[in-house]
Amino acid sequence: MGSTLSIRLRITTLRSDLRIPTSELDETCYHLSMTNDKIAQTLHQLADLLEFTGANAFRLRAYRNGARVIKDLPDSIESMLESGEDLTKLDGIGKGVAQKCKELVETGSLSQLEEILETVPRTVLDLLNIPKLGPKKAAALFNELNITTLEQLKTACEAQEVRALSGFGAKTEEQILEGISIAAAASQRILWSKADGIVQQLRDHMSHCKQVKQIEFAGSYRRGKETVGDLDVLISSKNVDKVMDHFGEFEGIGTVIVRGDTKMSVRLENEFQIDLRVVPDKSFGAALLYFTGSKEHNVIVRGMAKQKGLKINEWGVYRLDDDEWIAGKTEADVYATLDLPVFDPETREARAEFDWAKELEELPTLIEISDVKGDLHMHTTATDGRASIEEMAAAARERGLKFIAITDHSKRVAMANGLDGDRLLAQWKEIDKINKNATDNFLILKGIECDILESGEMDLPDEVLAKADWVIASLHYGQQQPRQQITDRIIGALENPHVCMIAHPTGRLLNKRPPYDVDMTAVFQAAKENQKLLELNASPLRLDLNDVHLLQAKHYGIPIVINTDAHRVKGLDNMRFGIKQARRGCLTAADVANSLPWKKMQKLLKK
Repeated sequence: MGSTLSIRLRITTLRSDLRIPTSELDETCYHLSMTNDKIAQTLHQLADLLEFTGANAFRLRAYRNGARVIKDLPDSIESMLESGEDLTKLDGIGKGVAQKCKELVETGSLSQLEEILETVPRTVLDLLNIPKLGPKKAAALFNELNITTLEQLKTACEAQEVRALSGFGAKTEEQILEGISIAAAASQRILWSKADGIVQQLRDHMSHCKQVKQIEFAGSYRRGKETVGDLDVLISSKNVDKVMDHFGEFEGIGTVIVRGDTKMSVRLENEFQIDLRVVPDKSFGAALLYFTGSKEHNVIVRGMAKQKGLKINEWGVYRLDDDEWIAGKTEADVYATLDLPVFDPETREARAEFDWAKELEELPTLIEISDVKGDLHMHTTATDGRASIEEMAAAARERGLKFIAITDHSKRVAMANGLDGDRLLAQWKEIDKINKNATDNFLILKGIECDILESGEMDLPDEVLAKADWVIASLHYGQQQPRQQITDRIIGALENPHVCMIAHPTGRLLNKRPPYDVDMTAVFQAAKENQKLLELNASPLRLDLNDVHLLQAKHYGIPIVINTDAHRVKGLDNMRFGIKQARRGCLTAADVANSLPWKKMQKLLKK
């Protein structure tokens, strides 16, 4: 399993019906240095382990409260400690939490965590990745059934041993069985956003090696898949040894798996694997195409090459009859030998790209972040956000947006201090005032994320929703209802004359919670018939709709709205993750509603 650090970086925290604190939906990157996010995550994980071992509830609350404070600090804990600041002067940070922060910054680990792990088999920690289990139930499985691995847990569930435990039952046992695959995936694949954090650090590290001529990151990362199993790094250079030596000095490497003539594989301290390949400049394009994939895309490419009397591998394009190398320096050179254009990496899944090349004069121009004019899903301090309306608006202006919608939760989401009708109307008066005093044309829309109740009704009355500029309907509760019931709830919301869009339509959380059982074909049909929009939620934990659903929505002609679901200012940067997902769904700016100015976007709506 690796070092203690690897354990800390793998445990996840699961919370209530929303499963995780909504503020954590804005997590955007994975750092190897001791950032505020990593400190907060480690404190949460320490609290989970303490709860697992039956520690005092007061201590748990202190660590979790401290983690929430640290996550939202504008200044880094590391820099504050370096400048001699007293962390206990921060609201919510006590002496114990401050000491833990100091230890993490100075040593990179927590001795208390290491001591706990000496008494608990490391494989038990995978149990904490199972949705709807939690530390207390995981402890019961460990203490009463001596379950230490996911495999043992699966066997116990299939033998119906788990349901016999106090507080479990048959339904819980079934849910655990369903969640085991998610827990297994969470230990093997990381979010694209986290892989991107590693990529940025590694790119910076390798930029200091003079022998590197070209560097690209290939594989599922380059194609923008929502989770990444490992990282493929491709470098062109004449000095392989010096490149590998420099690569081996990258911070966070725990183990060198293999070092050969052209390939070096390492495992980071969190067990994430990175494969480095060094090739000559003349082969860089061929290698980049080959290692980017997908497998299905490459099979078609090789088949087309064979029909032309050629063969293609990671070293170049060769004639079959005499094995002469004829191309490979760039991807364009390789594709040109097959009379193909250069496909955007996100589209290389053997879905539509080859049909485009055959039927269209040129490939569609996929959406870019610069195309987006507005962000229509975000939260403020009125509910579970961490910034005011004015702060969110200012941050949106800085990012070049022309309009936003403030969409705090409705009252059903009590854990987020959801708004009732009176509080919502008061917020809208505040927005009117801000818009009236604005000195530019930036527009703040009066919105709401209104829950679709378990009964199918909207959480707020129509007379309130009618006064909104923008109404999002979302489903947070009753996610275990039967397929038809959930589908009917969503279709009912689409038929409501005041609803504009369905948010995160399948409700999934990557590596944490599967989508609820919903008939998406029926949802697409209802959205089209009622002239409503569907969201691509750009939170890196959601990316909902997925790429296949986006292709279906495009087929139905349903405009997509790419939103950040930001709960704090830096959450607005989630847009880039949504754009990456949209490109995987082959969306152009014409397919995305909020690439239009607000007045033109309104014309898409029946409301």
